[in-house]
Amino acid sequence: MRETALTRLVGVRHPIVQTGMGWVAGPRLVSASANAGALGILASATMTVDRLREAVREVKSRTDAPFGVNLRADASDAGDRVRILIEEGVRVASFALAPSAELIAELKKAGVVVIPSIGARRHAEKVAAWGADAVIVQGGEGGGHTGEVATTVLLPQVVDAVRIPVVAAGGFFDGRGLVAALAYGAAGIAMGTRFLLTADSTVPDTVKARYLAATVRDVTVTRAVDGLPHRMLRTDLVDSLENSGRAKALFHAVRRAAGFRRLSGLTWRQMVRDGLAMKHGKDLTWSQILLAANTPMLLKAAMVDGRTDLGVMASGQVAGVIGDLPSCAELVAGVMAQAEEIIGELAKGSASMRA
Repeated sequence: MRETALTRLVGVRHPIVQTGMGWVAGPRLVSASANAGALGILASATMTVDRLREAVREVKSRTDAPFGVNLRADASDAGDRVRILIEEGVRVASFALAPSAELIAELKKAGVVVIPSIGARRHAEKVAAWGADAVIVQGGEGGGHTGEVATTVLLPQVVDAVRIPVVAAGGFFDGRGLVAALAYGAAGIAMGTRFLLTADSTVPDTVKARYLAATVRDVTVTRAVDGLPHRMLRTDLVDSLENSGRAKALFHAVRRAAGFRRLSGLTWRQMVRDGLAMKHGKDLTWSQILLAANTPMLLKAAMVDGRTDLGVMASGQVAGVIGDLPSCAELVAGVMAQAEEIIGELAKGSASMRA
């Protein structure tokens, strides 16, 4: 165990976070991560409100360790989901987009630790001023929706800008990365793709094999899926989306969005409202807004159904350097052992230089 501001804040044994990946971070992966001593984050955006409560209770039945739930602050039913976290005694609320000051205050009043994910220094400053307890800083190497600034540039900016614990994300997969993040002043690391590629992940084996076979060059950033920069594995489908006309893309988007509406329990009005919220000042067309509603179904096709030909596979660049499928316990233990060994060697080197 290495105690940091993160471990003290949320009560986990190790300064490692398993991120809330849609269709991937379900009860099995989250509980395995928590039992391994990391902070497991349950992904709730692809769940109905009722399923969220069931999933939280399932995690609690599998582990006594702290865990968190990832929420979309701009979702139309965010208030209902927050109430579930409070009623069920969830330790951490994680957000992919900045929650409002009022939402942060409500959660903190109930004793829930609030940790938004951010991709820019100004966003970290904003949520810190609103009362966030910590931030996860994702650099451009990270999977899913991502920015353009590398972690090695973004992380020190945020560490210097805020006085709350900073967790580094984007490009981490081993103990060397943890040591580097701690050296930058971070309180820990968050990993998504690395936890996706574990034996405890429910992602189909055929899909995991695609990740393991990928090189760094096979991980790309595209706007073709929903109009926003999205890092994923390059596949024939991605190439097709990038080359298809707007009318064809919109037709497929509406069809898949209808499927997500049935699964999520949302109405069309709620989905359009959520799509508009995703604009966040960006100049997205109505087609792109509907494509955003389509994205969960493209992810589900691969991550749940195993259809790599019909779905997309969000991925960090680290997929190109990962070649095994350890359990969460083996992964976390290996990261910590390697980090402690490196820190020990650095300490020896420093002592010899002073002698």
